[in-house]
Amino acid sequence: MKTLVDPDRLLDQGLARLRTRFAIPEAFPPEVLDAAEKAVRRPPVRHADRTALPFVTLDPASSTDLDQAFAIEASGADWLLHYAIADVAWFVADDDPLDKEAWRRGTTTYLPGGKASLYPPVLSEGGASLLPNVDRPAVVLSVRIDPAGLSRLDGVERAVIRSQAKLAYETVRDEDLPDGFLEIARRIERAEDRRGAQRVDPPEQVVERDAAGRFSLGFRPQLPSERRNAALSLAANLAVAQTMLDAQTGLFRVMAMPDARAEERLRATALALRLEWPATMPLAQFQRRLDPRRPAEAAFMLAIRRSGSGASYRPYDPSRADQAELPWHAAVAAPYAHATAPLRRLADRYVLRTVLALAQGEAVPEAVLSAFPEIPRVMARAASRDAQVDRSVIDLAEATMLHGQEGTAFPAVITDVRDKKAQVQLCELPVIASISIPPAPVTDVLPGSPVTLRLVRADPAEGALSFELVD
Repeated sequence: MKTLVDPDRLLDQGLARLRTRFAIPEAFPPEVLDAAEKAVRRPPVRHADRTALPFVTLDPASSTDLDQAFAIEASGADWLLHYAIADVAWFVADDDPLDKEAWRRGTTTYLPGGKASLYPPVLSEGGASLLPNVDRPAVVLSVRIDPAGLSRLDGVERAVIRSQAKLAYETVRDEDLPDGFLEIARRIERAEDRRGAQRVDPPEQVVERDAAGRFSLGFRPQLPSERRNAALSLAANLAVAQTMLDAQTGLFRVMAMPDARAEERLRATALALRLEWPATMPLAQFQRRLDPRRPAEAAFMLAIRRSGSGASYRPYDPSRADQAELPWHAAVAAPYAHATAPLRRLADRYVLRTVLALAQGEAVPEAVLSAFPEIPRVMARAASRDAQVDRSVIDLAEATMLHGQEGTAFPAVITDVRDKKAQVQLCELPVIASISIPPAPVTDVLPGSPVTLRLVRADPAEGALSFELVD
């Protein structure tokens, strides 16, 4: 991480401008706050008592909007994962002020040192959050995971749970985790290998604010505890997707595989980065060997991420001809759904209501079915906004860090080339930038090529950086 020098508080000013530019709300309307205050007082009268199960949560240390808790027990050669998800639908009624505001927002939007939550904090960080040592309503998915790593739903119920501990990615030790946690993560990973899953987790470029208000910019690889916890969520979401698919209903997360042309570009990129990718080895198998701590391999992971068409939501609709094809997610190599983060994503609340109804032998509520065709549009708009916000925050931090260094030369490496533009990674700073390149044969740059750049402009007011190619 690189600490930013910002004596004029240009970054704070820039973040305020971003809130205005992307219409990120500062607060909730009074009627939404009033509805939230009333909702958290609603007693969980349709919930079984599961407070005796030893649930725990595992999240970033600073998180207070806790969507998931888990308890694990052995069941012969299987493991039974009791995955409790915040029962947001218990507090939020169709077309009430909380529901309407969530449809406007779509997701929680994150900024350094703050966020614009999907629901008011009294709900998302209070009454609905699975905080430790308090009773909370939840939807408990009982997920059976066999020795091959295949998961299926044994049952779904509304229940009151009590988390016994709030574990943190940054500090958790293996001995703090319940028996079966590590084995489940291993089983899920092996099952991904067998399926040929193409899920990659490149290091994330982040801007963070510490308790003293200082900002830092850098790359953050996933921690081992974070990856293992994601395996539990993956197992639950796969089981949920299969349950909906069997019932021929629901809302799925879909993503196409990189096409042949994209894979050709990736092979050229691997060659330029001096990565040994055997000609007969599938991309899915190769990418699982990559180590994000190694710069060349991290650059290739980012290239894989950019090569795809991106993920989206799709409702199951048996009247459409294209439903002859499974709702497929290439990165997971299976039908997949989002169900485990209802405090932060609108779509998850409706998926949970669907599997809860199916497990109870009830009809899926008409309000849920009628929402499925509209949710993909809302989620796509929210995803586009959040991606633009993330990129703009990074641009702002990079411009702030380099402000006043115009004319300085920086060593860099080309990570991607498209048309007359190249993406570059500075070698000594956590900065990714774009440069214009003359067409070949005047210059012939490939991914992996070392270059020297000169900083032409660093404008914190606009969050703009401009480099020129020197060598």
